[in-house]
Amino acid sequence: MSYAIISLGGKQYRVREGERLLVDRLPTEEGKTFHPEVLMLGGDGTFELAPKSAQVTVKVVGSPLGEKIRIGKYRAKTGYRKKTGFRAKLSQIEIQSIGAKRAGAAAKKEAPPAKKEAPPAKEEASAAKQEAPEAPAKLPPGYTGLTVRQIAQQAAGWSSEQVEAALEYEQANAKRKGALAALEAQEKEG
Repeated sequence: MSYAIISLGGKQYRVREGERLLVDRLPTEEGKTFHPEVLMLGGDGTFELAPKSAQVTVKVVGSPLGEKIRIGKYRAKTGYRKKTGFRAKLSQIEIQSIGAKRAGAAAKKEAPPAKKEAPPAKEEASAAKQEAPEAPAKLPPGYTGLTVRQIAQQAAGWSSEQVEAALEYEQANAKRKGALAALEAQEKEG
C-alpha cells in the first residue's frame, strides 16, 4: 500500500513510508518506535478501512519546539499593553513501514477455520428452536404474529378454548407480560 491514515493525539495524518512529520509531543522517547492506530490503508486505486491485520511503524526522531507565536494585547487610551509568547512542544516522527503484518494476526488467521465448523451447530440449534414452539391447534389464526396490544383488543372476540390455548402458548414460549395479563383477564371474564 502506498499511504495510510493514522491517528495521533486526536488528529489524523495521511502518511507515506519514509516521510517525516511534526506532530504534538508524544510520550515516546527519541529513537524508540511505536505503532499508532491505523484508520485506513490505501493506494493503487484500492483502500481498506480500519485494517486489523496491518500496522504502521513510526520512529520518534526528535522533540523540537514549534515556531514562536507572539501575542500582544492592547487597549486604547488606558496604557494597557501585554506581550507574551508561545512555542508548541512537538515531536518529529519518521514513518518506517506501512502495512507490516502484526504478530497476533498470524495466530488469528489460524483460528477462523475452527470458527467455520461452529456455525453448522448454530444452524442445528436454530432449527431445533424453530421446531420447538409449535402452536396449539386451537390457537387463534395468526396469533404468533400479533402484538401485545392486538392480543388485548382481539381477545374479547375469541372463544374460551382459543383464550386457553393462547394463554398456554404465552406461558410456554413468548412469556409477554402484557399478553399474559390480557389473556388471564379475558379468561376470568369468560
